[in-house]
Amino acid sequence: MSDTAPPLLELRGISKTFPGVKALRDVRLEARAGRIHALMGENGAGKSTLMKILSGAYLPDAGAEILIDGQRVAIDGPLAAKNLGVSVIYQELSLAPNLSVAENIFMGRALRSGGMVDRAGMAAACAATLQRLGADFGPATTVSTLSIAQRQLVEIARAVQFDCRILVMDEPTTPLSTHETDRLFVLIRKLRDEGLAILYISHRMDEIDELADEVTVLRDGSYVGTLTREALSRDALVKMMVGRDLSGFYRKEGAGHHTGERALTVRNLGDGRRVHDCSFELHAGEVLGLAGLVGAGRTELARLIFGADTRTTGAISLNGSGADLHIEQPLDAMRAGILYLTEDRKGQGLFLDLSVRDNINVMVCPRDASAVGVMNGSRALQRARDAIRQLSIRVASARVNVGSLSGGNQQKVLIARLLELAPRVLILDEPTRGVDIGAKSEIYRLIDELARRGVAVLVISSELAEIVGICDRVLVMREGRLVGDVGGTSGHAITQENIVALATGASIGIGDRADHSLSPAVH
Repeated sequence: MSDTAPPLLELRGISKTFPGVKALRDVRLEARAGRIHALMGENGAGKSTLMKILSGAYLPDAGAEILIDGQRVAIDGPLAAKNLGVSVIYQELSLAPNLSVAENIFMGRALRSGGMVDRAGMAAACAATLQRLGADFGPATTVSTLSIAQRQLVEIARAVQFDCRILVMDEPTTPLSTHETDRLFVLIRKLRDEGLAILYISHRMDEIDELADEVTVLRDGSYVGTLTREALSRDALVKMMVGRDLSGFYRKEGAGHHTGERALTVRNLGDGRRVHDCSFELHAGEVLGLAGLVGAGRTELARLIFGADTRTTGAISLNGSGADLHIEQPLDAMRAGILYLTEDRKGQGLFLDLSVRDNINVMVCPRDASAVGVMNGSRALQRARDAIRQLSIRVASARVNVGSLSGGNQQKVLIARLLELAPRVLILDEPTRGVDIGAKSEIYRLIDELARRGVAVLVISSELAEIVGICDRVLVMREGRLVGDVGGTSGHAITQENIVALATGASIGIGDRADHSLSPAVH
């Protein structure tokens, strides 16, 4: 559809004020039928607030205008939004797992015949929609038996079942594998070609490159600008989002860090199931990457080193001593100076109902206890305040619940907790997953600083640009085994192409110049 076609949706002068906070200031946006309009910005930029206004979950401040087909409309609740053809699919899917697919799709809008619920009619209508979307399950399938990707498809089916014209998708690929993401993109393009206006929220630059017809950027609750596909570039988008260009985004300088003596030695480590015969060395002051395809065994290897899972073979030693560390549980690793940042910060890392102060101090509580076990709350509070300042954690007070923070600030709280234990070896598993580009830059700065202080850092990441940008050397796993490395003395440059070649079993080039200026893949 032409860029000159009138917009299906117009948002004008959208502002939203919460007690003490101006979340949105005079935001505008236009979305056209048959086009994919991406919405980008750091966590806290106002994207979710804007979408909740569009969905009817929030009411905007006075003076805002929402127009559909050029006509001003009032979206004063979720039902009003649905009746106007607006559907929002959030990251947290809103399905009832104990009900069937058809029951979920028609929830609140059940078909009736003769005063009774028309289950046959709903099943038939649902089957036609599922077939249209290419689903591999039927109306009677119980939602709890479906994968995340299939459940997401149920949400989409629910939207198109009731003549959705404006479909909002909030970070839809976060829980999906590469294959599932590819299938989702095919479906999104199909819906676009059928004439839907699609608003697509994502931090991932690769997705924006692949899907977006135009991109609107928000920063600090304000409208920054809109770029057409012809004007899209990663440099331009990053500068719009964070107010600066990519220069210095990755903090590693020159050829990398000066690495010292061996800090960690792993020999023939395995668990008999997912990890087999893995050996490597990690040096003080080194940032060592661990790359591989999904399911290659990276997290499993890290958990074996940390003692979160049980090893069946192999040995782990520190400082080149050769003496095997008896790590049977995480506490053993922590006492030895090996710390692990989990990839699941909400499920396995943070205590979401506790304050920032309590989350930072939870592992060092004994330091503040008197001889009779009374805690020194002021000392804990000062420690938290110091961490907030040093890591630039954006929070009004150390007493705020950590569950209310953005993903990037939650991650920095978790890192702050680990740093209180003065790690000698720090394993970071997907340290920037779900983190906006501004927070990513700060985390990269912190990793660089730790390496320069002599901490040995092992970074697991699925973002190849990230691995290339921050690591001195990269190990590559495939099917539970370490199959090669790039950088260092390997003879292979640290490039995305060489990493992918090792991860997929292809041959790699030798002697290529490493490119540390690659644009980041933005989450």
